[in-house]
Amino acid sequence: MKKAQAAMEFLMTYGWAILVVLVAIAALAYFGVLNPGKFLPKSCTIGAGIACTDFKVMADGSATIIVRNGLGSNIESVSMTLGGVVATTDPATITDGNTATYVWAAASLPIGTAGSKYKADIVFTYTAEGSTLSHSETGSLTTKYE
Repeated sequence: MKKAQAAMEFLMTYGWAILVVLVAIAALAYFGVLNPGKFLPKSCTIGAGIACTDFKVMADGSATIIVRNGLGSNIESVSMTLGGVVATTDPATITDGNTATYVWAAASLPIGTAGSKYKADIVFTYTAEGSTLSHSETGSLTTKYE
């Protein structure tokens, strides 16, 4: 009988302690303290050979992304979409090793509040110089509205 009572007291004591810890974690998560979006770094990835060198998304729904061509050859017929929206300025050709700036006008992307998280898929479409085949690279952009 004493063993059963000791086991029951053990379970009750640690059960309450575990319950208190779970309630504390739930409260922190509810109030946004444990929001992983606050701790994750900004990132922009497209694909092998195409690099995002700089990017910015504004709270008014505008964005700017600068990409570098590292494919080893010039690329033509270049277009880029962010979240399904085509950039309003698309440089038609990017020479090897050079950068190009893509701009989305205000209100063309979802409008947000400064400091809140923004995440969207990127589709970069191009044709290698001297080729007739079109290629697409997909990636993602994760940042905060500025």
